[in-house]
Amino acid sequence: MIADHVLHTLEFDKVIDQIVRYTSFSASRELVEQLYPSTERGWISEAQARTTAARALLEAFPETTIGGAHDVRPAVELARRGGILDVQSIVAISGTLQAMRKLRSQVLRADPAFLSLRPLAEQLPLLNLLEADIERTIGPDGEVLDSASAELARLRRAVRVAFDRLQEKLQSIIGSTQYASALQEALITVRDGRYVVPVKATHRRTLRGIVHDQSSSGATLYIEPLATVELNNAWRELQLAERQEVQRILAALSERIAQDGGAIIAGVLATAELDLAFAKAKHSIALNAVEPLIAATPAEVDPHPEAELSLVQARHPLLDQQRVVPIDIWLGGPTSMVIITGPNTGGKTVALKTTGLLLLMAQAGLHIPARPGSRVPLVEQVFADIGDEQSIEQSLSTFSSHMTNIISILDAVTPSSLVLFDELGAGTDPVEGAALARAIIERLLDIGCLALATSHYAELKAFAYSTPGVENASVEFDVETLSPTYRLSIGLPGRSNALAIAERLGLASSLVERARSTISRDTVQVEDLLAGIHRERARAEAESQRASELREDTEIIRDRLSRELYELEQSREQQLSTYQQQLEDELREVRSELRRLRDEFRSVSVSRQWMEQAEQRISKLSERMPTPPKPPKPPVAPKAPQLQPEARPLAVGDQVYVSSVKLSGEVLDIDLEANEAEVQLGGFRLRVDLRELRREKGGATPPLPDKKERAINLPKAPNVSMQLDMRGWRAADVQDQLDHYLNDAYLANLAEVRLVHGKGTGALRQVVRTMLRSHPLVESFNSGSAGEGGDGVTIAKMVAR
Repeated sequence: MIADHVLHTLEFDKVIDQIVRYTSFSASRELVEQLYPSTERGWISEAQARTTAARALLEAFPETTIGGAHDVRPAVELARRGGILDVQSIVAISGTLQAMRKLRSQVLRADPAFLSLRPLAEQLPLLNLLEADIERTIGPDGEVLDSASAELARLRRAVRVAFDRLQEKLQSIIGSTQYASALQEALITVRDGRYVVPVKATHRRTLRGIVHDQSSSGATLYIEPLATVELNNAWRELQLAERQEVQRILAALSERIAQDGGAIIAGVLATAELDLAFAKAKHSIALNAVEPLIAATPAEVDPHPEAELSLVQARHPLLDQQRVVPIDIWLGGPTSMVIITGPNTGGKTVALKTTGLLLLMAQAGLHIPARPGSRVPLVEQVFADIGDEQSIEQSLSTFSSHMTNIISILDAVTPSSLVLFDELGAGTDPVEGAALARAIIERLLDIGCLALATSHYAELKAFAYSTPGVENASVEFDVETLSPTYRLSIGLPGRSNALAIAERLGLASSLVERARSTISRDTVQVEDLLAGIHRERARAEAESQRASELREDTEIIRDRLSRELYELEQSREQQLSTYQQQLEDELREVRSELRRLRDEFRSVSVSRQWMEQAEQRISKLSERMPTPPKPPKPPVAPKAPQLQPEARPLAVGDQVYVSSVKLSGEVLDIDLEANEAEVQLGGFRLRVDLRELRREKGGATPPLPDKKERAINLPKAPNVSMQLDMRGWRAADVQDQLDHYLNDAYLANLAEVRLVHGKGTGALRQVVRTMLRSHPLVESFNSGSAGEGGDGVTIAKMVAR
């Protein structure tokens, strides 16, 4: 258990005071005041997770609050013991129940970032019936409502009637000429809960009644007239009956509260835990803090993955966060102890306190003011000897006080401890003090704990340099401005700046040189070497900072270019999608027109005039085809095919080119009398004049038409499957897709096809068969046999070519 004086030395109690200011009611304030660094990993992980979840909730929904919750546990306990609660206590319980209900709905949102708070929110009770009973019984002003019971409503009506009668009688008395001379004033007042009138003492016998009071001078008597005694009594009796009924109602309501007392108390405790999490989250937001990693695997960006403690850009939480200089510090692994040297007021003690305080905050479930990825170990003890603890009462000097504390630390320290020493070995002879400091450091190295110490001894710089496990560090000092920079540099010892400071302050150069001449040559060389190293490190850090800025600028430019490229690709894809949709719409219309033309070819006698009209319609359709934004380079058109010379007359089976429709086909029949021939053109037959036919060479292709003519060339017979699986199709899809399939099947010379539509409700089968009945390429159709799928399959027989 970490000692209280260590918590006080590291100012953990001041951090607690900060968090208390963020709490909303007494129960959560008690929890904050009891907050203490734990050594249980499970508790720490849960507390950190709650703080992180509460911060996420507050940042996402700033209106989240515990509302009007109060610590109603004493009132509930009184009700559970059979006591009758007053109206104020019941109103506080009602407000708390409403706050719990609202807080429960706020926390139980479907967001994985809030999961750590769900167990607490689920403990908040939903007592809607009790809330309704209280709301029906007690009004917003804290008065028991007439609607609380029928008896109370009756009694209050009777009270008002009795009061009106009493007032009416009293008004008649003070307004009567009979008593005008006896009254001190024509008014009605109250004494001891009874309504009276002021009567002159000299006329007390004029108005008979009961004297309840007199004035300080004795000149006025306050008399209750005998005529109003019974009316007063009736009014008071009704008031007492009303109070008894109110007490009965409050007793019944208290009994209802007692029945749900356990749930209410548990809800208050859960509300306090949630408010504690919210207070820690608000503290985290105010400090711009982060959740630390507790004895965890280092993050990828951790600059010191081998260390057990790695604080990056850590800031003391009690200092001005806008002005404090962040520090980087690491301990553990190859370096179990760091010795910080440097000038006074340079920030050495702040570095010690920052390290110790952030570790305590982490183990108390608090976020720490540092960069993400900062890690702290799980330690069982923190020991600190910081500041001047000289005891006048015990007649101890500064050195004796420090040494007493150090002895107790060395007796209790374990390998899982963090030790903080400020000005180790100070307060005595420098030679002996340095020797003691070395011995203490060696002892701590033998134990294997983590340690951080500050010192002014030059001997400890050399010791740290030559001793494994110990690392030098320094706080920097600007000789030009004679002020510390508060920056901590691990790896370099601090320089002695006394002579430089003295010279800057105006000490005679001769005295400075004389002092410098008394310093050993080795010491001067070491100081000069340290000065050079500090300058080189400052230059390297400046270059690193510049490189970092350039890298950030590069990342910004890259992100912008990536975003612009993405937007360009999105725009391009959108344009292509729009073009493709237009193209598909036009192709669908062209196909529909071609189907209509094919049907007309089969059903009417084709004349030259009709062919010209059809050709004009097809040309118009071709012109409506959209042009892509960036069309590919047009292919080189092949030369027109060589036509077969008319060496012999045309015969059945010849491949011919029909010039009127710009298509190739096969001669099926020749009528010499009519000078016509029947030609198979793809999926339809056409009778044309023999003069329009040109025999083609074997295997040759017809002349390449221009762009408009290419738009209507019929494709070669495709390789089509004999089965079309239509299961899952919508009825709206059948017309186009089935027609396209039947057309391909016909061109592929398939005798019959199997259309698999499934049984289901039969709707798809009905649509398919309705279309087959009128389709020009289907001769007949029937259901499949039992082995072929039965009614789930339709066999369509194609017309012969």
